[in-house]
Amino acid sequence: MSAPVITSLLVANRGEIACRVMRTAKALGLTTVAVHSATDRDARHSREADIRVDLGGSKAADSYLQIDKLIAAAKASGAQAIHPGYGFLSENAGFARAIEAAGLIFLGPPASAIDAMGSKSAAKALMETAGVPLVPGYHGEAQDLDTFRDACERIGYPVLLKATAGGGGKGMKVVEDVSQLAEALASAQREAQSSFGDSRMLVEKYLLKPRHVEIQVFADQHGNCLYLNERDCSIQRRHQKVVEEAPAPGLSPELRRAMGEAAVRSAQAIGYVGAGTVEFLLDARGEFFFMEMNTRLQVEHPVTEAITGLDLVAWQIRVARGEALPMTQDQVPLIGHAIEVRLYAEDPANDFLPATGRLELYRESAPGAGRRVDSGVEEGDEISPFYDPMLGKLIAWGEDREQARLRLLSMLDEFAIGGLKTNINFLRQIIGHPAFAAAELDTGFIPRYQEQLLPQAATLSDAFWQAAAQAFALSQASTSRADDPSSPWANSNGLRAGLPRETALHLNCEGQDRALTLGTINAQLKGEYLLTEHDGVRRQHRAIRRGNVVYLQWDGELHRIEPYDPISAVEASHSHQGGLTAPMNGSIVRVLVEVGQTVEAGAQLVVLEAMKMEHSIRAPHAGVIKALYCQEGEMVSEGSALVELEEA
Repeated sequence: MSAPVITSLLVANRGEIACRVMRTAKALGLTTVAVHSATDRDARHSREADIRVDLGGSKAADSYLQIDKLIAAAKASGAQAIHPGYGFLSENAGFARAIEAAGLIFLGPPASAIDAMGSKSAAKALMETAGVPLVPGYHGEAQDLDTFRDACERIGYPVLLKATAGGGGKGMKVVEDVSQLAEALASAQREAQSSFGDSRMLVEKYLLKPRHVEIQVFADQHGNCLYLNERDCSIQRRHQKVVEEAPAPGLSPELRRAMGEAAVRSAQAIGYVGAGTVEFLLDARGEFFFMEMNTRLQVEHPVTEAITGLDLVAWQIRVARGEALPMTQDQVPLIGHAIEVRLYAEDPANDFLPATGRLELYRESAPGAGRRVDSGVEEGDEISPFYDPMLGKLIAWGEDREQARLRLLSMLDEFAIGGLKTNINFLRQIIGHPAFAAAELDTGFIPRYQEQLLPQAATLSDAFWQAAAQAFALSQASTSRADDPSSPWANSNGLRAGLPRETALHLNCEGQDRALTLGTINAQLKGEYLLTEHDGVRRQHRAIRRGNVVYLQWDGELHRIEPYDPISAVEASHSHQGGLTAPMNGSIVRVLVEVGQTVEAGAQLVVLEAMKMEHSIRAPHAGVIKALYCQEGEMVSEGSALVELEEA
């Protein structure tokens, strides 16, 4: 039988993974095909492709989850193969079968392997039969509340509800006691249905202080299978990974081999082909428990690439063409250490709620040895509420873990993002934390150190306001005389013929404001850096102007500075009086109250969906519903009034 021909590849995904897959495909000489929703028409992954196909719609359910549209796009564009990326339909056996039935090549495992491992419940049943240690739980077919209630009582609280077809923290809820079960189960089922088109759930014991260690496996069509070392993905929030590294700190060669060989046996048992990841929970005694297998490329695959020097997407393409794996287990490299962080559009200070809006400013860290950025956005792009909030990933490699950690900190310091909230300062706090530096890792890391990782906003110092005023005045002058930067009028040094030598400014920075008077400015603006001098010490701070806003980097954080607007300040102070507002752009999926209804403090009033996650609007106090300003299915903007609650 002749080897399959792949000269054109369609990526059935979006964002950074679509860009990353296309990068390798182009390097191998393949024609790249992007698909996009109506919202993503001008998204970066669409712009970078050789050919693009419009799927229509905005929500994933109307575009990226439409199997018929994806197959038609491949046919229309002439693509012979489809790469699913991760998320969306990447672990959907029906998608794999539809691709094969259409005479196309799926860059993933056989549908039978997805059936066996793509479902968490099926995978656990298979591993149980094979004698692999499992976390106590229930993964049966019955999906009613009574069945889950009985299972939870048998397992013992706390428990973890998980979508059987899911990943990435979608459809996952921790339940502390029986009173939370019904609401958590219903919410998790809706999230799972929205993200994966499958609402089925499983439940397992929620282990305390485990590490999340996973094994990268790879298999070809000739029966060869090997493991490419392991990754530690313990640092998570809302059960979604935030930091990943390879190899896992503190693993002995014997434990690495035992976990790796167990992962390979699992893959071989189901006739696996391609890239996959077997995930384990590892306790302090060195015992590991099978958790799930992801039958796809993982978000965190770059750290494995960094310590092996391999391109896993290139391997996927070659395996799909029928080629054998290019090395044996004994030849798999393990060189140095790599750490990756996920950059999200979200507000860590507001319970990590997703953020939407325009990227007014987006500057990635400088390229260099041991530095890699995988992103799916560029400056000026709009971040919509319809998809996952991940903007990209920063990956640092070093000869040892500490070199990789320090390199990653430097990359985070160089990144500049403005226009919406991100978790970049949160990431900086994690990577710089002494416990992380000491590799004290487990899944409770973020909750344990939350006060240190999410410090309260401090009052901005006099030195900051002075620098902010200088940056604002200098950037304003340079902008107004950009046609002649050598002109004396382009220098805000206090010289004004016939005018006062002082400049009055009233500035606002993220909820704080200050009135200032500038005399002679002892600073310079060179390019995008403010140069200051105090007591013989000269410093430089990044200062970038966008319209009437200046972004100033100060003590490692980028601050947004704009002229103070007293009218907007008054409106903001009154915007939350008498009503509950939308914390982000999103879609109303449930309205749980009626006008005139009496509710208790903490009662769930409205459920809002944004970026594939549900967020509950709850009553801050007991009261009576005076008015409703939203209805199910409606799109709402951040700050929109949803409910008016009159205090009892």
